[in-house]
Amino acid sequence: MRTIDIYLEAGQKRVFACALAWPGWSRGGRDEEAAQQALLASAPRYAAILHAADIDFTPPTAVEDFTVVERLPGNQSTDFGAPGVAPLADGAAMNDDDFARMQALLAAYWQALDAAVVAATGKELRKGPRGGGRDLAGIVQHVIEADAGYLNRLAWKAKHDKRAPQPEQLAQIRHAILAALDSAQQGNLPAQGPRGGVIWSPRYFVRRSAWHTLDHLWEIEDRIVEDAA
Repeated sequence: MRTIDIYLEAGQKRVFACALAWPGWSRGGRDEEAAQQALLASAPRYAAILHAADIDFTPPTAVEDFTVVERLPGNQSTDFGAPGVAPLADGAAMNDDDFARMQALLAAYWQALDAAVVAATGKELRKGPRGGGRDLAGIVQHVIEADAGYLNRLAWKAKHDKRAPQPEQLAQIRHAILAALDSAQQGNLPAQGPRGGVIWSPRYFVRRSAWHTLDHLWEIEDRIVEDAA
């Protein structure tokens, strides 16, 4: 099989291995080797999400199937536990085919998150070692609010009705994401924020939002307490 290009984002305490052409597929570890092993271990789960959406993907079977094409210095986000630095490739403009592919990937991730929420509804979520951890509604609301915040990094103002049922809020924020990406793809978004702040590229927006969605849908799946037989 062809190797999968990845980049490594290294902070002081944590490293992320990220698949360049598969935004959102990113896993962390204490060093480069651990991060690549974590990415490899997650490949079957990632493949299942894509296959459910009829997206062709052949998961790697060994770390040797990865080719490191870029190494990036991390930042506070990296060490906190989130990939926070854009690879050089994310600065490239999106053509129509790129935009359609990004839409398909986001739709696959959203479909998987919705399925995880349905599977977890009415079930207990395992607590952390100190009894912490959001409940299911808290996780979903966190994903919604994070995406709303990410949209600000595209200089796109998105409003959602926080009083509405969460499925409606998800629909509102996803509609806003697709509208913002369409506007960005047409070249209609500014290069700088209103106060000179850094604006994310559309590709990096998708990468960051997708990672956050996948990270929390896998959290939901991993925390479900199954009923004893």
